Amino acid sequence: MTTSPDLHTARRRYVTACALFWLPAGLTIAPLILLFTERGMTMAAVAGFFAAHSLTAAALELPTGGLSDVLGRRAVLAAAGLLNLTALTLQALGTTAWVLTLGMVLMGTARALSSGPAEAWYVDTVHAHAGPDADLRTGLARGGSATSAALAIGTLLGGALPWLLGLGPDLGARLDAATSGLVLPLSVPLLLGAVVEVVFVLYVLTALREPPRAKTTLRDVLQGIPATVVGGLRLGARDALVRRVFLSAGATGCALAALELLTPGRAAALTGATESGAVLYAVIACLGFVSSGVGSHLAPLTARLAGSGERAVLVSLGAGASGLLLLGATAVSTAPFATVLAAGGYALVYLGIGAAAPSENELLHRRVPSAGRATALSVQSLALQLVGALSGLVVGVLPAGPLQWLLGGTALLAGAVLWIQRDPSTPSRAANSTNAVQGVGERAS
Repeated sequence: MTTSPDLHTARRRYVTACALFWLPAGLTIAPLILLFTERGMTMAAVAGFFAAHSLTAAALELPTGGLSDVLGRRAVLAAAGLLNLTALTLQALGTTAWVLTLGMVLMGTARALSSGPAEAWYVDTVHAHAGPDADLRTGLARGGSATSAALAIGTLLGGALPWLLGLGPDLGARLDAATSGLVLPLSVPLLLGAVVEVVFVLYVLTALREPPRAKTTLRDVLQGIPATVVGGLRLGARDALVRRVFLSAGATGCALAALELLTPGRAAALTGATESGAVLYAVIACLGFVSSGVGSHLAPLTARLAGSGERAVLVSLGAGASGLLLLGATAVSTAPFATVLAAGGYALVYLGIGAAAPSENELLHRRVPSAGRATALSVQSLALQLVGALSGLVVGVLPAGPLQWLLGGTALLAGAVLWIQRDPSTPSRAANSTNAVQGVGERAS
């Protein structure tokens, strides 16, 4: 029989898994679009690649969450790593549109598979050792900090590697010539990410041990996934607190969509050239990830100072909304003082979102049983992605200027307002909701 690790070990393994999974993603942030254009792809084609990624992730979000609840966390997380390994290799070496599209589709599938299993494994392990009232926020906060740190390090490393290969003896040109153009300097960060994915898969298979599950057949899996998904959706409809978590995720998606779409152009306008703007954007993105990591690290302290997890979410999302409103207020100015304020606002957005997430997820896990935990996380991720995609379309048609930023700020402020009043549900009502989903999970298994 497989034994579960103790709480300290479980926390360390969860943090390590978060860092290993997100480091390859960070390595792609700076070079990916440039690599696609270097391969001769138009910007319309590049937009299509990213649309394929987003649509795949959104379409598979709920089914793959249910898959994790039926088959187990480790197997699904390892599958996500293998898909990312394949995707990064295709993107690094692909020279045709269909190969690059396939790589983005596989990466979107991996994104959907990975949206809940690691966190669900950690929460299951903590509950198994210390009961349902055990502290989750600290471990979730450290996982969020590790994710942000991995993204920050990966962003800087992914942007620096191609540049370093062009110095001195120009190893990048030699690599290009030796492989007949198959491996470009911009390909190297992605290939490094593929190597990290191998380490990630091996780590998941050896470190994230879980109790053996009942043997399942393909029929059991196909029958269990819809039942578990329905249970997760019903919980969101019936439980007011879970519904607030999902709505807050949507508000966060709107805020992040505005930041990701508008910041590159603002950086280019500030420097006066797209090339230097891209370098500045890499630095700004790193600042955002660092701020998010600091926010996650401060989440337990924020909850203690605020008096509860609900108030911590209110304060954190409110701070993030203030940052976006500050970005909107400085959108039409390039003066040094306005630029400093904008940088502070950008960091404040990520700081607030990072501080809110651990408290939101701890509240979610206290309402959702193990049988539906990964599904609930997938619903949360789906809300963030869908609202983010729709908000991006709206931001794109709004006139350039403060209004584009204010859309995200208003949405995040609305997400904060949801937490002004404490959830009035009685314990019996919450227990009834939990029991309903527990029953669905038992039928799924």
